[in-house]
Amino acid sequence: MPPDQQSLAAGSGTTGHPTGKLAIGPQLLGLLVFLAASALVAGIGGLATANNVNGWYATADKAPWSPPNWVFGPVWTVLYLAMAFAAWLVWRRRTEDSRAERSRAALTAYAVQLALNLLWTPVFFGLYPAMGTPALWIAFAIIVALAVAVAVTVLYFGPISRTAGLLLLPYVAWIVFASSLNLWAALNN
Repeated sequence: MPPDQQSLAAGSGTTGHPTGKLAIGPQLLGLLVFLAASALVAGIGGLATANNVNGWYATADKAPWSPPNWVFGPVWTVLYLAMAFAAWLVWRRRTEDSRAERSRAALTAYAVQLALNLLWTPVFFGLYPAMGTPALWIAFAIIVALAVAVAVTVLYFGPISRTAGLLLLPYVAWIVFASSLNLWAALNN
């Protein structure tokens, strides 16, 4: 094996190809990890929503443009799948020397937005019964931070993988839309 291929193969987790591409096993495992992270966030959000969507939220004053409750589940499912796949596309590029540092920053931004996503649902749905309107304002601050974090993630993902950046655009649009619903709820409940 030529020296440049030996250095790529030694300790890098790659197949030894000069392109630095990962073998199928690690690629599949990486995708499963990103899917599992999205499923975890979705599951925790679902738990926080389940007890309250038919509770206080059923009688809350909602924005006139608010879709029926059944729309949220399918939309979030598609968004979480797209998020996981986008992050996986960026993660796959981390072995390329020219993209290693950018991939690390991009995946850090992704982790931040995922944490904010995880935080919003329990605050919006779970804290309202205990705190009332202030919980909705806290949730609004979180969702605005989430919108910014997702936009930053798109800006980081795009140069690494155009597809990854594009996959997150519907997520940005949905978060902005959800922010408007949150703002209405905070102003009117």
